[in-house]
Amino acid sequence: MKTIEPYRGFEQGPIRPPSEAESLLVRISRNCPWNRCTFCGLYKDTTFSLRPVDHVIRDIDTVRFYVDAIESSRKSGNLISQRDLYSLTPEGGKSDMQALHAATGFVASGMGSIFIQDGNSLVLKPEDIITILQHLKEAFPMVKRVTSYARSQTIAKISDKNLCRMASAGLNRIHIGMESGSDNVLKMVKKGTNKKTQIIAGQKIKRAGIELSEYFMPGLGGKTLTRENGIETADAINQINPDFIRLRTLALPPAAPLTEQFNQGKFDKMGEVDTARELLLFLENLTGIDSTIRSDHVLNLFPEVDGVLPGDKEKMMQPVREFLELDSREQMIFCIGRRTHRMARFSDLSNPIQRDYALQICSELNATPENFDVIIDSITQRFI
Repeated sequence: MKTIEPYRGFEQGPIRPPSEAESLLVRISRNCPWNRCTFCGLYKDTTFSLRPVDHVIRDIDTVRFYVDAIESSRKSGNLISQRDLYSLTPEGGKSDMQALHAATGFVASGMGSIFIQDGNSLVLKPEDIITILQHLKEAFPMVKRVTSYARSQTIAKISDKNLCRMASAGLNRIHIGMESGSDNVLKMVKKGTNKKTQIIAGQKIKRAGIELSEYFMPGLGGKTLTRENGIETADAINQINPDFIRLRTLALPPAAPLTEQFNQGKFDKMGEVDTARELLLFLENLTGIDSTIRSDHVLNLFPEVDGVLPGDKEKMMQPVREFLELDSREQMIFCIGRRTHRMARFSDLSNPIQRDYALQICSELNATPENFDVIIDSITQRFI
């Protein structure tokens, strides 16, 4: 006999894209249904589950209750404290501090966007997703963007008709972690998909009129597959023409199986210079598309690789090319400076003050052109 799960209050999952930093997070599933990717340690030792639709609806209604209370106090001029807000009780329920915090942040951000969690929530039945989307639209008609993560394998199985229905119900952006367009890389990291499926899924989303963000992970193939990773991913992207290409340079979280493979000498992780070379190769091979590229993560070495294709292509490639032309000592100074926040972008290498800061930290860390990648690996652990 199936056990009916009791409602335990408003829930939020552990992650969202950086571009969703101001979004209300609405959790409709827990963890990741695939959970085998070797580069990811986030959901290891967890179990995937779907939240009952009525629980999600209750979450939405509770946040709406607190949003109304916050806005009412602002309009009246009688601002009330968080403590007093928490003492308010939603109809048919009880006070919920998590929901109150979510509502407070949502109001402060302007209530412009909502992100549906967790790792692959579109695995729910289309009817359930549409029910949730419609309720979100009714509760928060002012919202302009509703977004979700999705796996290519999942999207490929959703009919075009149902994707269009989801779009009509309010889902207007999907984030897909392509990571690589190389079948060899995808197989190596147990991504559970292939290049063909990635392309099919991306094209389906575009046909439905939903904005698409595709994520590329420079370095994922290691030294052995670096050229293939750059070239094959660019080819897949060219066939999709996503609205956004988002860069996520490979890092090795402690809990990721790929980290253990690296520690055992079974994965030939690249350093900063080789990864930059792969990034340039990827950019060079992007053709015939008008995507926006975003380097919107702290793990990326070059935040200035940011612009709209094709017009900004040369501008985005220029700092990477100049970096690769430097001698190894200058490359070290920039990489250490960037990773320790002494430098914000490549042009800071020419700023005397910031250069001196970077040189000072290089000295403190005993960095040399031979060991700076090892030092940076330890530094980046705090960003993962």
